[in-house]
Amino acid sequence: MAKKWIAGAIKRPGAFKAKAEHAGKTTREFASEHDSDSGRLGKQARLAETLMGMNKGGVKKRNWYGK
Repeated sequence: MAKKWIAGAIKRPGAFKAKAEHAGKTTREFASEHDSDSGRLGKQARLAETLMGMNKGGVKKRNWYGK
């Protein structure tokens, strides 16, 4: 239940990524450039940075026996 806020925060799924691809940049680069903007683009950039920060980055857990 703690992650239900994400579904409510994303109003236009895929819109920010489409803007980044249209600009020829990655989503992370585009978000860092526009995080201080006002309006919808700034909100989308700040939300994108927040959601990218929640990613664990592929940390692989080892099991008890080291396999």
